[in-house]
Amino acid sequence: MKNLIKLIMIAATGMLIANAPVNAQSKPLRIEINQGVIEPMPIAAPKFVAKGNGSQEYANQITAVIVSDLAGSGLFREIPASAHISNITNFDAPVQFADWKAINAQALITGSVNVSGDNLTVQFRLFDVFAQSALGDGLQFQAGKGSWRRMAHKVADAIYARLTGETAYFDSRVVYISEEGPKNARRKRLAIMDYDGANSRFLTDDNDIVLAPRFSPNNKEIVYTSYASGSPKVYLMNVDTLKQRLLDEQPGMTFAPRFSPDGTHVVMSLTEGGNTDIYMVNLQNGGKTRLTSGTSIETAPSFSPDGQQIVFESDRGGKQQIYVMPTSGGTAKRISFGKGSYGTPVWSPRGDMIAFTKISKGRFHIGVMRVDGSNERLLTASFLDEGPTWSPNGRVIMFFRETAGASGAPAIYSVDVTGRNLKRVKTPSFGSDPAWSGLLK
Repeated sequence: MKNLIKLIMIAATGMLIANAPVNAQSKPLRIEINQGVIEPMPIAAPKFVAKGNGSQEYANQITAVIVSDLAGSGLFREIPASAHISNITNFDAPVQFADWKAINAQALITGSVNVSGDNLTVQFRLFDVFAQSALGDGLQFQAGKGSWRRMAHKVADAIYARLTGETAYFDSRVVYISEEGPKNARRKRLAIMDYDGANSRFLTDDNDIVLAPRFSPNNKEIVYTSYASGSPKVYLMNVDTLKQRLLDEQPGMTFAPRFSPDGTHVVMSLTEGGNTDIYMVNLQNGGKTRLTSGTSIETAPSFSPDGQQIVFESDRGGKQQIYVMPTSGGTAKRISFGKGSYGTPVWSPRGDMIAFTKISKGRFHIGVMRVDGSNERLLTASFLDEGPTWSPNGRVIMFFRETAGASGAPAIYSVDVTGRNLKRVKTPSFGSDPAWSGLLK
């Protein structure tokens, strides 16, 4: 029997909400992505069929974004159009599976795009070429024309989920620090973009230094550090209205903020009287709770997905290391024991791993370890790699890399959690300190 899940589209606002129908009786193609090296699945994605006037340009663009998403994950390889034997000119016509099997396509994506006034309708189907059958039922997406990229990401997400068995990450955003100018006088602004670097826009001007933006669980707000008052202070901003407010007006410097999983609290560092400790701030009433104490520097806190624990960095042992403590504070357990220093830990949304920055023998690395500190693996190495952030599905890590020398500059990169598929994320200017949102609603 087929388990049909209803799909809701709100075209007027451009919002997209969808769940992919699943055929419970089918045995779909499936990519295993727990190995360090895999062979990408060959897929065919002929240009979506244009229905109606003005649809062809959108059909071409949507197809290109879908292919870019899937191929960019490193798990799929597009078979170029020049190798296609069949042309898909009618979305409803039967698929000539022999033609796609002949070019070794394992999966086939077909679709159509129709423009009606200011709205777009996108349909697509996914096929297992060798089984000569559809993988689940087709889907239809509707939204305003201005949301065409989101529609493409939604289609790619549905395909990724169907072929890997995991949730996807394409329909998401990244907030980051946009940097311009010479290294000794760099101008920094908060900016936000699609996960792939498209649609980048500024959230602040370059009058003040800004650092460490982090998304709220509902993706509508960010917390960040600004020097607008002359010293570092944590602010909260709505990313749509750009309305902002100072989070804590107490004396002292505040920095390294991060939301709790339920969005009701922010954990951050506060320096006062020469001590740097971690505090919890209640966003409803402004109440503040101190979680650590002592003469050491405790910073870069990050919640576990269940909200029960906090991972952070501290030099209480004489060198930067990673510790885990209960959300209420109290006894902390050290989990990093390798050679070198560890910092900027962040808990995976899956709850199974912690990403971190490691400095060893003059080199910077982005790495991951289990939550008890075991199975440490370094994914990158360079002059300066720093600031990891997880994709919504816990499969990809984004970070920034800075080059050496007087002309050195930061750029944003991503890497699969296996260490594969290291690539640069294009931004209009230099970019640093990325923070990934959850999947958009």
